[in-house]
Order: sequence, then C-alpha cells, then structure tokens
Amino acid sequence: MAAAVTSNPGQRGAQATAEDVKRIIGDIEDPKVLEILNLEPTIVELEEVVVGAAGDVDILGKEGHQLTAVAYQIVEILTAGEEERR
Repeated sequence: MAAAVTSNPGQRGAQATAEDVKRIIGDIEDPKVLEILNLEPTIVELEEVVVGAAGDVDILGKEGHQLTAVAYQIVEILTAGEEERR
C-alpha cells in the first residue's frame, strides 16, 4: 500500500474521492475502489488504513486512537480473498 499523505491538512477530514483512494491506499482494482467509496470514508480514515496495514496499529493505540468502523471495513474489503489465495 502506498503511504502518501495529503499535502493540505485542512482537507484531511474531507470525504475521499476515487483519486484519494488510489493515491493513499495504492493501485487497487476499480471494483474495490467503488466498494470503499460506498462507505463514504474521509481522507483521515484512508490514512488510518495505511497505518494499520503497515502494522503500526500499536502507534494508534498508544495515542488512545482506534481505527474507525469505516477503516476496519476498508481493511476487510482490501483483504477479502487473501486467505483463498494462500
């Protein structure tokens, strides 16, 4: 997954676009992008997914912040089918 962060912190709470999803999470298939967009995530939630996928969930926990329900749903979308491929 990509680790890009928005350049304008004022926009981080804004609802994410398809371009945001691909820029922040990385190059994923269009059907998964649409599934993610149907959750109406914010840019912050996309960034949380990247932190969590990098194994840095402990960092979020130490700061007293847990992944949002939307972020967890995004992780489920991104990891769907991984067990089948193993």
